[in-house]
This record gives sequence, structure tokens and C-alpha cells, in this order.
Amino acid sequence: MEITGFFTAIIIGLIIGALGRLVVPGRQRIPLLLTLLIGIVAAILGTLVAEVLGVAETRGVDWIELAIQVAFAAVGVSLVAGLYGRRR
Repeated sequence: MEITGFFTAIIIGLIIGALGRLVVPGRQRIPLLLTLLIGIVAAILGTLVAEVLGVAETRGVDWIELAIQVAFAAVGVSLVAGLYGRRR
């Protein structure tokens, strides 16, 4: 992975993680770094699932892929917020 790809993954991961937090109701008491990591993982998983479904490459904005990524981020934020809240 090139350095530009690394920074792009961080930015996309932050956006996807933030969107995942917005979708989940209530307040999530997890650190920003953890949200970033969840977003990066969700972006990667969402892209893989979109490729399997054949919707990764569309004309214009890949709305279906983005929706899949945000869904993964929302599930990830919900799970981690539940586990992180219990741990403290």
C-alpha cells in the first residue's frame, strides 16, 4: 500500500466510522481512534461484500457500496460500544 492509499484509508475510515456512529441511536462512549479503526475495517469489509455482490463498480457514486460500509460501521460501533461500556 502506498502512502497516499494509507492516508485515503484513514480519511475514508474516519468518515465511514462517523456515519456509523450517526446511524446508531444513543450516545456511544468510545474513543475517536476506536471509531477510526471500526470505520477502516467497515470500509474494507463493505468493499469486499460489494465486489462479491457485483455492485462495487458503478457509474458515478457507489451508493450501494457506501450503504454497505456504513451498515458494517454501525454494527461495529454498536458491538464495540456495548463491550467498551461494560468493561469500564
